[in-house]
Amino acid sequence: MEIRRRKDQIELCELDPFLAELLRQIPASAKPGGVPAAEQRLFSPPTIEKESEASAEWKLYVEPELRRLFQTATETVAGDLEQLNGNEKSLANRTLRIPSKHADAWLSALNQARLVIAAKHNFTENELNDHCHSPIRSRRDLSLFQVNFYGFLQEFILRELEG
Repeated sequence: MEIRRRKDQIELCELDPFLAELLRQIPASAKPGGVPAAEQRLFSPPTIEKESEASAEWKLYVEPELRRLFQTATETVAGDLEQLNGNEKSLANRTLRIPSKHADAWLSALNQARLVIAAKHNFTENELNDHCHSPIRSRRDLSLFQVNFYGFLQEFILRELEG
């Protein structure tokens, strides 16, 4: 896979089917799916005290807006990912073009996906910081790879935004 900036878009070129499939999983991976740890990670209140006035206001005013923003970002990414629709064989050596104006949505959706996956699998700080973990022997290993891959994409997008 090659990543480059071309005009007003970011291109992920020469995608192999495995990485293309991981990209296609971003919207689904960003959904907490009723897992309390994932919900807590995405929508953590500003205080530890759950019965405080600040927590009640957070739940009433901030959390619904966060949910809306997260949903909008995920929908934007899903729209961009339509370029990868098709069967697995057609995904070989494909190019995904992300408009630069969608970069913030991608950063949000990738971050959501990373937080949800990490919470669902209860990854430790050591596991999340082990960027050389290999090989992939289980679903958990694949999920850790996914978290790291999404982090790599976030880093690249941020670099591109900085110029």
